[in-house]
Amino acid sequence: MFLFTAGPPVSTIVKQNETFCKISFTPNIAQQAKIATNGMLGEFVVHYDVERETGIGDIQVQDGHFVHYFAPRDLPVVPKNVVFVIDTSASMLGTKMKQTKQALFTIINELRPNDNFNFVTFSNRIRVWQPGKLVPVTPISIRDAKKFIYMISVTGGTDINGGIQTGSALLSDYLSSKDESHHHSVSLIIFLTDGRPTVGVLQSPTIISNTKTAVQEKFCLFTIGMGDDVDYRLLERMSLDNCGTMRRIPEDADASLMLKGFYDEIGTPLLSDIRVEYSEDAVEYITQNLFTNYFNGSELIVAGKLTNRSDSLHVQVTASNSDRSIIMEKDVSIQEREQETERRLAEAEAGSKSDGYVERLWGFLSVKDGLKGRLRSQTSGERENYTQHATNLSLTYNFLTPLTQMIVEKPEVLADGSLAKAPPKSTEAPPSAETANQLSEDDNSLPPQSLQRKQPPKPISAATKATGGIRKLAQKSVTLSKTSADGDPHFVVEIPQSKLTVCFNINGEPGQILRLVTDHKHSGVTVNGALIGAPAPAGSHKQQRTYFSTITIVADKPKRSYIEVTTQKVILDGRDRMILPTSSSISIETANLAVVLIANTNLTVTIQGSIQFVILFHHYKNPAAFQRDHLGFYIAKSKGLSKDTHGLLGQFLYEDIGLTQIPGNFSTTGANGTQETLGKNFTLPSFHFLKVKDRSVAVMKKSRRIYSGKQTVDCWFAKNNAAKLIDGQHDDYIVSHLFDTGAWANETNTH
Repeated sequence: MFLFTAGPPVSTIVKQNETFCKISFTPNIAQQAKIATNGMLGEFVVHYDVERETGIGDIQVQDGHFVHYFAPRDLPVVPKNVVFVIDTSASMLGTKMKQTKQALFTIINELRPNDNFNFVTFSNRIRVWQPGKLVPVTPISIRDAKKFIYMISVTGGTDINGGIQTGSALLSDYLSSKDESHHHSVSLIIFLTDGRPTVGVLQSPTIISNTKTAVQEKFCLFTIGMGDDVDYRLLERMSLDNCGTMRRIPEDADASLMLKGFYDEIGTPLLSDIRVEYSEDAVEYITQNLFTNYFNGSELIVAGKLTNRSDSLHVQVTASNSDRSIIMEKDVSIQEREQETERRLAEAEAGSKSDGYVERLWGFLSVKDGLKGRLRSQTSGERENYTQHATNLSLTYNFLTPLTQMIVEKPEVLADGSLAKAPPKSTEAPPSAETANQLSEDDNSLPPQSLQRKQPPKPISAATKATGGIRKLAQKSVTLSKTSADGDPHFVVEIPQSKLTVCFNINGEPGQILRLVTDHKHSGVTVNGALIGAPAPAGSHKQQRTYFSTITIVADKPKRSYIEVTTQKVILDGRDRMILPTSSSISIETANLAVVLIANTNLTVTIQGSIQFVILFHHYKNPAAFQRDHLGFYIAKSKGLSKDTHGLLGQFLYEDIGLTQIPGNFSTTGANGTQETLGKNFTLPSFHFLKVKDRSVAVMKKSRRIYSGKQTVDCWFAKNNAAKLIDGQHDDYIVSHLFDTGAWANETNTH
């Protein structure tokens, strides 16, 4: 339901039905001038509510990602214990204090009979309304509290540390003195200031440390900053470290209204200690799923990636409310939820703009988690990791953050007040940031990276250092070896000892995952590839073609990290997760691996300096029915892989394979033991065999085109899914999932 108290702003168009609402707000220059002489002022705010299902909440699924909206209703309100800590320094004189008092008068009228409260005011002296206790809500206590608020006067400096310490001690002592009954309540401090510390402790790190020690995870701290002179980074760090949030009130804003609105968000607790969990085999890389409190009118949102290992998603929510612990569980069909999501998008006429929106929401929440982690980080190493994580996701999804920047070009205004169409941009430029979501964080000490990178940054810039060595690259060639799995897929293996080149095909099924390389015990490296299918060309002896759609490289040593590659994106996950579009050119170095991505061409992965793989991207502009965008995998360096390396390619790295030939005219032994020679009119072709361990494999000469068709290589081809050439059967190399690092099926030792 959408309400406009004074009618919608000029140019606003609202289109809605029972399942969606679309609001368009597109004022031209002339219309903006009618609203305000210096352009748009204020914020465009939409207040809305939705009909919610009871129980586990709403889950949307799209393109291998999910988002879970949890907002239960009809729950009893949890009693709260709240201490208001209010700045009464001289800078609060006038409008600020007047509006603060107005908001407090309204707020205390909304306290419930089971709530307990108190007030602390601070300037260069600390004053407590009711020392040593929290006061239950009664008509008399509300009357006395209003008298106290009315009599508040402003003077002196700003002792932020003293105010927080006094309020924390008051609430902590109250909780310690109560019996078990208070455990089913929510406790919080609401702290308001308009300035920086000028009295008492002045150093922000000391105030942050003192606050955390005083709170001791017993309650949550919510901070409010009014005006332009506030150290917002300090307030946000204080709240994030103590399970709260921070709110800004701009200098010219209606502070009374914003304070009341902020209290409405946190004033009605319904649940505490909420944990949202999913079946481990179905999801990975979920965003924040532990929440201290859930307040009426808010919404808890968790997003994550699905693993393709399950058809259903088991959801469990555990929490506490006013009188008991509760558990909510449900099994959700992934396919049904995906169909329902697509149906809703179709009804909303979302069109192509909705493509990947669930994944984009996952990216948005992940960036927010990264910015919060960056702010909370205790060491420069932690901070750099969070910076790298948030920066890469911001660039990947085109989010505007303190770590990125938006280039705004002055538009041409036509006579009617509308904007002239912008000239077409280069196809190499990333998407425009005009509609990017803004994520706030106050530390701007690092230069941001542009979302619209028209020129490559310098090789070593401040931004490069800040993001762990990420830099844009010019296109260049990569040295490859012949040992590869590419195309249909066609396997090519160089045998260095005997200077032979061997080739074979594996006729797998779409959806199967093949083990290409495994050295999990020693170097910790495993490579798997997932197959997709396509119909075979007309006249082909095959029923279908298969290609590699996804390749994963897992490196377990010295620390676990992995790279997941598709034709559209590269996911690098170590201590932090980065998602890189294959249309970009970027270099990244971490503790144990390096990645070089050349836009739409190839990806080079170097592990521990001595193992190097290259993945080629094959894209078709106008594909035939039997062509699919796919990947090619090449082993460039294998020195760091042990002699125990296995897999369809890995087993040949240290193998010595010989070639023998049996000529067409040869003698046979007759039944009587004498030799008989075939006549000249009966000539057999020569037969070639490969000697592999104790096996003989019949082969024939063939040619293969590799390196995206740029080179032809002659090789000895083994038929029948490389029977006898490879150890065991080709089915032994099918693994359960892309991140399977288990031992080869025929080994006695398993991992």
